[in-house]
Amino acid sequence: MRIVSLQPSITLTLAALGRLDELCAHTKYCLEALPSLAELKLPIVRDSWNTGTAELDGIDPDLIIASVPYRLESLAAILKAGIPLLALAPHSLADVMHDTRLIARQVDRVLQAEWLIEDFQKALAEMRAATAHLEKVTIYCEEWGKPLIHSQAWIAELIEASGGIFLGSPGSRTTPEEIAAADPDVLIFAWCGAGSRVPLDRVIAQRNWGHLRAVRNRRVYCVPDEYLNTPAIASLTQGLAHLAAAIHPERFSEGGRLVCLTA
Repeated sequence: MRIVSLQPSITLTLAALGRLDELCAHTKYCLEALPSLAELKLPIVRDSWNTGTAELDGIDPDLIIASVPYRLESLAAILKAGIPLLALAPHSLADVMHDTRLIARQVDRVLQAEWLIEDFQKALAEMRAATAHLEKVTIYCEEWGKPLIHSQAWIAELIEASGGIFLGSPGSRTTPEEIAAADPDVLIFAWCGAGSRVPLDRVIAQRNWGHLRAVRNRRVYCVPDEYLNTPAIASLTQGLAHLAAAIHPERFSEGGRLVCLTA
C-alpha cells in the first residue's frame, strides 16, 4: 500500500499504528507534527484543500487519505483521475476513534487500533473520575481570532472530561462582546496553524478584556494547536493533559508546552 496523507492527523495515526512505511507522500504540516518524518525524505504535497492531480504525477499512490478541512473540487479531481480516496470528516471523539479504525483497516492494523482506542478511552475515563468532584469552571476555547471562532466539538468533549464547562456552540462564530458578557473563568487559545504563538497579551488588550475574571486571575492560556486541532488519538491525548492543567492547575501539571498570560 502506497498512501498519500493530506493531513497531520492521518500521518500521526499511521505512526501510532506503526505503519509509516506505507506512506509515500505527505504535507509540510505533517512534518511539523512529526519532525522525525524528515528522515524518510518523502515527497511533499500540499493539503486536503489544495492538492491537485498534477503534483501526484510520479508518486503513484494506491490510496489518498484526506480530512477536513478539504475542498470538494480538489477531491473530485483526484477521484476523476481514478485515484482511490478516503475522505474523513470527524466532529466528535467518537468520530476520531471511528476514523482510527478506518485508517487501520487500510494498513492491516485493526488490533493495534483497538489498543490505541482502549488506552484513549481509559485516559478519558480516568480524567472524568479525577475531576468529578472538582469545581466546574466555564471555559472559552478559541480556534481562530479573526473572526472569533469557538473550538470544535471534540475539544468541547475534552474540556468536559477535564472538569470544565464549554462556553458557546462548538465551531460557531462569536464576538469579543459576547465573551465579555459571559465572563468565563478560563480563556484558552489554540489558533489553527499558530502552534504556541498566540500573542495572549496583545489579544487581551485589543479586545478590552482586561476586566474579565480570567484575566484578573491569570487564567489565560495558549495550548499548542496541534494538541487540540489535530483529530488523532496521539495528539488529543496530549491535548487532554494540557486542558486539565489549564482548568485545574492545582491538581494537574502537563509538564510541557502550556503558555500562560504574563502581563
